[in-house]
Amino acid sequence: MNGLVLLVIAAVALSLAYVLYGRYLAKKWGIDPKRKTPAVEFEDGVDYVPAKPSVVFGHEFASIAGAGPINGPIQAAMFGWLPVLLWILIGGVFIGAVQDFAAIYASVKNKGKTIGYIIESYIGKTGKRLFLAFVWLFSILVVAAFADIVAGTFMGIAANGARIDANASVATTSILFIAAAVGLGFFIRKAQPSGLISGIVAVIVLIVCIALGLFFPVYAGKTLWLYLVFAYIFIASITPVWALLQPRDYLNAFLLVAMIVAAFIGVVFTAPAINIPAFTGFVAPNGSLLFPILFVTVACGAVSGFHSLVASGTASKQISNETHMLPISFGAMLVECLLAVLALITVGALTVGGKLPEGISTPPQIFAAAVAGFLTQLGLPENVIFTLITLSVSAFALTSLDSVARVGRLAFQELFTEDLASGKKPVPAAAFLANKYVATVATLILGYLLAILGYQNIWPLFGSANQLLAALALISCAVFLKKTNRKGWMLYAPMFFMLAVTFTALIFTIVQLGGLISGGAFVIGKHALQLIFAILLLALGVMVAVQGVQKLTEKKA
Repeated sequence: MNGLVLLVIAAVALSLAYVLYGRYLAKKWGIDPKRKTPAVEFEDGVDYVPAKPSVVFGHEFASIAGAGPINGPIQAAMFGWLPVLLWILIGGVFIGAVQDFAAIYASVKNKGKTIGYIIESYIGKTGKRLFLAFVWLFSILVVAAFADIVAGTFMGIAANGARIDANASVATTSILFIAAAVGLGFFIRKAQPSGLISGIVAVIVLIVCIALGLFFPVYAGKTLWLYLVFAYIFIASITPVWALLQPRDYLNAFLLVAMIVAAFIGVVFTAPAINIPAFTGFVAPNGSLLFPILFVTVACGAVSGFHSLVASGTASKQISNETHMLPISFGAMLVECLLAVLALITVGALTVGGKLPEGISTPPQIFAAAVAGFLTQLGLPENVIFTLITLSVSAFALTSLDSVARVGRLAFQELFTEDLASGKKPVPAAAFLANKYVATVATLILGYLLAILGYQNIWPLFGSANQLLAALALISCAVFLKKTNRKGWMLYAPMFFMLAVTFTALIFTIVQLGGLISGGAFVIGKHALQLIFAILLLALGVMVAVQGVQKLTEKKA
């Protein structure tokens, strides 16, 4: 199979999906361009901050994409390119994009509240508490997986002492990005420039940061970078969105779109051959079963529950007009699907004789090496292109960390703030636990303990939790649509399918880890947290799902 053919099929299918299905959903649910959005009505300069649609799209896309659409499809390629492609397109359109749009729509229609508050309003307070606990555990998994990936892309000194120039340059540029984002945030807030001016300034800042990164690389080991990444996450999760989150995502959006365009051009002009089988069977070479492992491995490339947290947690509080919801949510998800297809093409093009080149093993390295190879054939310098693509991947992951750390912190705080506000007898030390600094530290400590295991050991559990979160978000949005007399039938099949996939995957994980105990291979430092998280996620997921389905099936009063 030819990579260009796959890309054309995906681009046409996704474009049609937006025009036909996306607009159909918007018409069916109702969009009111004259209605004040929560960002305008409750503007507070911290979380509720109306912004230009291009800025919000940049935040949404950069936050939801992360390293997921690159990591997932490349790992899932063990089943062959055909099942991965089909799941990206079918799952992305009818489950992923629908969930994203439903989440942001429900949030904007409910004063910018999170999915947790929507569950409270339409399902009940117990359901909300269970969901918040689930979200907190999930956020810890995301922080752990993506922090390990970012630290790996910054690692300028290998375990054997060798220097890795590309990674060191990526580290320098990323540090400069953070500083530049703060300056850009103040510039946009104080000067309020036009979209064209802010775009020009952003591009100039990007070029300067990249150039300095190439000429002044910073060499450090992975352990040190992991410490620094967690220090950055702590600061980013408590900083006002206009000061760091918005401008950093806006900057990254230019870089990320440029990366996708570069990969797109590379595939178009080189038309690489896909050197992996179309289908390897229902059992992969490593023993993984197609169901449910394919679906939880592709993860963000087709559907991601994390998207509902970003959509309802941050993006919905920045939308200045309801008409922006469709492109910012449904549209951003389809672009992510296209990126996932590009990732699938890169691993297919780089594989020769069933093996990858020496020294290339992680998904970001595979993606960067393949795209650099494409563009080298067009006369561009391979080392520069490899550095830029690696930078883009790390920017994806770092941006997701910004958002998910904030989401995890808010979920933890919400677990304890409700009783404080209502005057009920709170949980002992609730005021202490509801403090944003304490909530952030609690989230990041557990994230660090999991991160040191490496993303390979976390990814299957992350994928299962991620897809289960999508199912729970779909259930809550379906209940909201029903209670507000809107059509929600298009959410029913996706949510039940995702429940079946994720419950099966989590049970497999628990059984597998339990087998290690009976076989004497269980390592407490490596497996205990994974087992505890798997059991808690399954239990919380079942309880929230049961409450949601009960509300969905009850007769109208």
